[in-house]
This record gives sequence, structure tokens and C-alpha cells, in this order.
Amino acid sequence: MTTFKEIRGKLIRTLDTDPTPATTYEGQIWYNKTIGVLKSSKFVVGTWASGGNVSTSKGFLASTGTQTAGLAFGGLNTPGPGAASLITEEYNGTSWGPGGNLNTARYLLAGAGTQTAGLGFGGYSTTITGATEEYNGSSWTSNPTGLGTARQSLAGAGTQTAALAFGGSSNATEEYDGSTWTAGVNLNTSRGTLAGAGTQTAGLGFGGFSTTITGATEEYNGTSWTSSENLNTARAQIAGAGTQTLAVAFGGLISSPPAVATGATEEYNGTNWVNSTNMTTSRRNLGGAGTQTAGLAVSGSGLVATEEYTGNGVLTRTLTTS
Repeated sequence: MTTFKEIRGKLIRTLDTDPTPATTYEGQIWYNKTIGVLKSSKFVVGTWASGGNVSTSKGFLASTGTQTAGLAFGGLNTPGPGAASLITEEYNGTSWGPGGNLNTARYLLAGAGTQTAGLGFGGYSTTITGATEEYNGSSWTSNPTGLGTARQSLAGAGTQTAALAFGGSSNATEEYDGSTWTAGVNLNTSRGTLAGAGTQTAGLGFGGFSTTITGATEEYNGTSWTSSENLNTARAQIAGAGTQTLAVAFGGLISSPPAVATGATEEYNGTNWVNSTNMTTSRRNLGGAGTQTAGLAVSGSGLVATEEYTGNGVLTRTLTTS
């Protein structure tokens, strides 16, 4: 039997304040009695905008931090044959400025933490390395122990005192407590040039190159890895940011040879990947930082360009008679 609500629809609620984004859904309408305005919500697709350029173009660098307090370090200087970089740069949401140099120049490394409490580990210098360094906002300090398994092309997640390293030239997982690395459980899909997000006890690994370019996604709970839904666009040399249940993946390599880069962007909700708006400039071997709603894409593909991401969401708007 048809109900009154099905015939007439939902009542318009009267509220003292606007609902929060977490409790708002597309098409919702309400009356804000405090200001006497009728409002509604509308879903908006994520967008990319240009940010400040880094000082030196590079690829295979590491990035961490947030969209307004980012950190980029190491990498392979481009164009040409290139060389491993020591350079660290700090982002304030508008422009990049110099930070303290790494002690070990390298590329294909990973990072974790924040702009003032960063962590860099692994990579390739003159050989594959497990070197680990901590950043305090001005200088890097080397940890003499380093990763238990030296590797390049790995991913990282977490903080300076609770970090996660996984994949690369080894499928091993290691956990860092601010002093030493301890072995964890191996990834289900062995791969390199993948991306990471989340924390040490709620990590996320996605994309990369195994025997071929892959979109494989795995979640880590601090004890084991569980496979989840693949990326919609399989890719290696990818970047990402966010948490295990609110992640964003962007850029990467979709075929080789010839090397073809993509600007594809996807958001992860803990179960599924959903396509969003492509980056303005396709690129691979880039750095990534920030969150799903405020991401940062750094350099890559011989570029100095930075792009800032504003994620999918629900926008509140005022209804008028015009």
C-alpha cells in the first residue's frame, strides 16, 4: 500500500544550524530558522587546481604532510640521466621553500609523518638502501639501524614514531616505533612503485608493478593484509594520500613501453574505488601527500608543477527565487 510519505515526499526539516557534511546527503533540503533561509545540498565532484612549483623537477621522490604543510624530499633529478637528490622542500599551501638536505641522496624512497616530524626510508643511492632518516622541520638525523630489508620502489604510511614500510623490491612489511624496524606480514601481491596511505595499524597499499601493472588494493590491520577491490585504472609509479577508509589515488604509469602516464584520480571509501576528476597534467613517478579531501600532487614526469586536490563532497547552497 502506498503511504502518505511516498505520495508527498519527505517533510522539509527546520533546523537551528546547517547539518554537518557527515550528516548531509545529496538533494537534502532544510530551513535554517536562525538566519531565515531555505537551503539544500548538492554533490560536487573533486577538482584539481594549480599550486606553487617545486624548485627542481624530479621523479621517484617521497612526499608527506598535508596540503598546507607538505614535505617533499629525495628523488631523481630530471631531465637527462639524472642523479639522486638530497633536496628537501617545504610547502605552505602556496609556495615551496628550502628545507634541510637528506644525509643520503636517493630516489625510489618512501616517506611518512608530517612536515615537522617526517620520516624517509629505503630507496636507491649508489645501491639499494635501507637508510632511515627523521626530519624535525629543519634537519634530517640518520638512524643507524635502518630497514631490516633494504629496498627501493616501496610505499610508506603512518607517522614518524609509528610508520609502515611495505612492498618494493621486497614484498616484506616492516613497522617502525621511532627507533627500530620490526618485521610484519608480507603483502599478498608482491610489487613495487605502489602507493600507501593510512596508519601503522590501518594501512592501505594500492597499484604498482608486479609481473605487470596492477590495480591491486590491500588493507593492513597491524597483523595481516587483506585484499580489497582493485583500482579502476591499474597503474604503477602512482601516488596517493588519506586514510584506509578515505583514500585518494592519482597519476601513475598505465603502460610501458612506451611509457604512458595518466592523470586518473580515484577515491576509496574502505570498500570501493570511485573515479573522480583527472589531474590537469598527467604524470607518473610523482609524490603525494594530504587527505582525500585536500590532496597534494608533487612533481613527477620531469615536471616542477604542483597540483592541489579538493575531494568529492556535498556542497551546501542557499535556495532563492531567482
